[in-house]
Amino acid sequence: MLTPDRRTVLASMAGLAASAVTPRLFAQERATEALTPLTGNIAPIGRPERADRLTRAQAMMQRAGIDALLIEPGASLVYYTGVRWWRSERLTAAIIPATGAPLIICPFFEKPSIEESLGIPAEVRVWQEHESPHALIATFLKERGLARGRIGIEETVRYFAVDGLKAALPGATLIPDSVTRTLRMRKTPAEIALMQAAADVTMAAYRWTYPQVKAGMTPADIAALMTAATTALGGKPEFNLVLLGEAAAYPHGSGKPQAVRAGEVVLMDCGCTVGDYQSDISRTFVHGAPPTAQQRKVWNDVSRGQSIAIKAAKLGAPAGSVDDAVRSWYETQGYGPGYALPGLSHRTGHGIGMEGHEPVNLVHGETTKLDVGMCFSNEPGLYLPGVMGVRMEDCFHMTAQGPAWFSKPPVSIEEPIG
Repeated sequence: MLTPDRRTVLASMAGLAASAVTPRLFAQERATEALTPLTGNIAPIGRPERADRLTRAQAMMQRAGIDALLIEPGASLVYYTGVRWWRSERLTAAIIPATGAPLIICPFFEKPSIEESLGIPAEVRVWQEHESPHALIATFLKERGLARGRIGIEETVRYFAVDGLKAALPGATLIPDSVTRTLRMRKTPAEIALMQAAADVTMAAYRWTYPQVKAGMTPADIAALMTAATTALGGKPEFNLVLLGEAAAYPHGSGKPQAVRAGEVVLMDCGCTVGDYQSDISRTFVHGAPPTAQQRKVWNDVSRGQSIAIKAAKLGAPAGSVDDAVRSWYETQGYGPGYALPGLSHRTGHGIGMEGHEPVNLVHGETTKLDVGMCFSNEPGLYLPGVMGVRMEDCFHMTAQGPAWFSKPPVSIEEPIG
């Protein structure tokens, strides 16, 4: 027979177990049972593609009078070399000369790991803990006759790496890298295919998650469903932002407690990576009740904004003109003016590729002309502080015939996923 104390303990344990039965606990299991990967046939970026990148980069460097490029770990290092590494106080870097094979420098004890992902022919030189990595770079450049060369610094390289190279090679001229951004901005068919695969995974995850959203769920509950679905479908989850009700009025959310309530908006902004390339798709819907007149109007206005943006995205047009076209129409509907609220408080879109946000942006004043291979988000959200927000976001890429969607926008607030 159970004693009163044991009854109390077991009852408490049962209560804890019941409270733990949440979408977060079972999301992975349910998604694995229901979904199969969509990425089994993808072609990752291989050696021929990276060799072509280096060939194009070196041709551009020669035309621009750049003798070598300095690249730190990150998307650009993967782009050129395949090397997947992180940034720390111990410098690992690539030096890409305008002619000849690149150099990878790294700490001595990291060489085997670095070589595992090296996807191009390159020399690897190492430095010991008591030695200077900057001196190693300087020696390589001197050997190439570049002691007084023009060295392009990739835009994300940290100051200590630049300062160290300047001290080790005082005769060189360090200048901004004008090559890497230009190359990465224009995606090849192989890159476009990976971005399409990422978008397909995210949309399939949305279709699985959407009918499972229930009253009382928190943003973390919904995000767990989306994360589990994305993983089961073969993508690497990058972000799953969920904003509920009034919190949707703030593009990147609120720290206040939130839960799904009938008649309130649910805004989801989700993306994943497939083969190093990302998706970024947002959807907004009303849960558990017909939309109000205000919700419907704002949703339809955002839908119209997306349509205006895609029509304005013409080859040769300045990127900023896309943002201007949307903002001009929004002002006729009483939003703004400009970035004022209620209205569109952020740019209409951003570049996307290996990183979720890349140059250039669809933003007022941007003069870069749209060209084949450029990829952007299209997300002219509308935000009403204290009330609600609506954002639909789909990405597109520029083709010789004009813009082409990676994911198609939804057609109505009653069919919000598409």
